[in-house]
Amino acid sequence: MGAARVLRGVRKLERMNEHPAHSLLPPTAAGPGDGPASRAPDNGEDEARGEVGVGPWAGPWPEGDHYDPELLAQGDRRNVVDRYRYWRREAIVADLDTRRHPFHVAVENWSHDFNIGSVVRTANAFGCAAVHIVGRRRWNKRGAMVTDRYQHVHHHPDTEALVAWASERGLPLLGVDNLPGAVPLETYPLPREAVLVFGQEGPGLSEEARRVCRAVLSIAQFGSTRSINAGAAAAIAMHAWVRAHVFDQPVSGSSSVAEATSGAPAPTTALS
Repeated sequence: MGAARVLRGVRKLERMNEHPAHSLLPPTAAGPGDGPASRAPDNGEDEARGEVGVGPWAGPWPEGDHYDPELLAQGDRRNVVDRYRYWRREAIVADLDTRRHPFHVAVENWSHDFNIGSVVRTANAFGCAAVHIVGRRRWNKRGAMVTDRYQHVHHHPDTEALVAWASERGLPLLGVDNLPGAVPLETYPLPREAVLVFGQEGPGLSEEARRVCRAVLSIAQFGSTRSINAGAAAAIAMHAWVRAHVFDQPVSGSSSVAEATSGAPAPTTALS
């Protein structure tokens, strides 16, 4: 057994010498004028080790005010898509502002909800016009993965302030929560311009928020759990908007989902 184990170890070392772990090496410099230094694919493992991104720009620097000289010289390890590598943050925000979608997201924050960071990150990914924090000004930014730097985030001290802001702009408020009498999100025609309102993790939409929403939408569930995570619910609702207005997949008005779930007791909240 001892000899066999040693032999396996020797063969393993031989394989490692034949195929070195390139992911552990620094980025390889590109040739003159080739642009960014080569890098391994941006995956979760690389991001966890802090190896996401690109190294210093190789060759003559590109021209344009949107480029950041410091990033060109030192490399760009930020959580941004390749389109924005080496760009100044202000330039990225300005470019995003030309392409943001006209829907907004509002999240109640009465007890420092840790899901808000996840909601902000998802809003950034889906091109949301802005995120609105209702309640406490401070919120847990860890889940945002620094995407809040590129996403417009507004604060409203209470629901009344959010209503006033939305009314001035003619934006309807649509709550998302699995409450008795809620309309299925899957069959509701989402307006192109609207504010999707999400409640606090646990209690869900506050009573005040429910009263001011044009409609409260539910997300169909088919398992044993009473609810889904608030960040997940927000992602589902935002993607429903994207499917309807970006990919031209509006709801057909079918009542099949409502019929499939009508026999089950309505859960008290979609957010837990």
